[in-house]
Amino acid sequence: MTIIRPSQSEDIPAITAIYAHHVLHGTGTFELEAPSQNDMAERRADVLAKNLPYLVAVKGDQLLGFAYCNWFKPRPAYRFSAEDSIYLAPEAIGLGLGRALLAELVTRAEQAGVRKLIAVIGDSANSSSIGVHRCTGFSPVGVLKSCGWKFDRWLDVVLMDKALGLGDSSAPA
Repeated sequence: MTIIRPSQSEDIPAITAIYAHHVLHGTGTFELEAPSQNDMAERRADVLAKNLPYLVAVKGDQLLGFAYCNWFKPRPAYRFSAEDSIYLAPEAIGLGLGRALLAELVTRAEQAGVRKLIAVIGDSANSSSIGVHRCTGFSPVGVLKSCGWKFDRWLDVVLMDKALGLGDSSAPA
């Protein structure tokens, strides 16, 4: 049985390995070099220091994926808008874990006070990520054409968003 839980520092090696796979073989991230375990630990610590969720999906002893959100931009006016990230181990793709991770991330982001969750999806051909976001209630916002260069080709970025809680119907508390 797969469980979704808050990440722990002991998860960093598996998180780093999963992310490295996507950096080196995928277009969902525009990073070109895989970050080190120290880099990933620092990134996780940054998310947690902001009281934002950083989750993992685990089956037995195997970490199958992770998801987190971080502020969309550093300026204070953006403090209620966060960008989500989801990455799965290659063997976990197509099992519904992306949808489960994103659904739990949405719940926890809302509990943290996020009012708008934004998906910045690398590669307009990334139908898996677009589909997971659509199934979780995200709406298309637009496409930034040819704004990334990876694997010797131009890549688009697909923007999607989802209002959380009261969204923009009231001032934040």
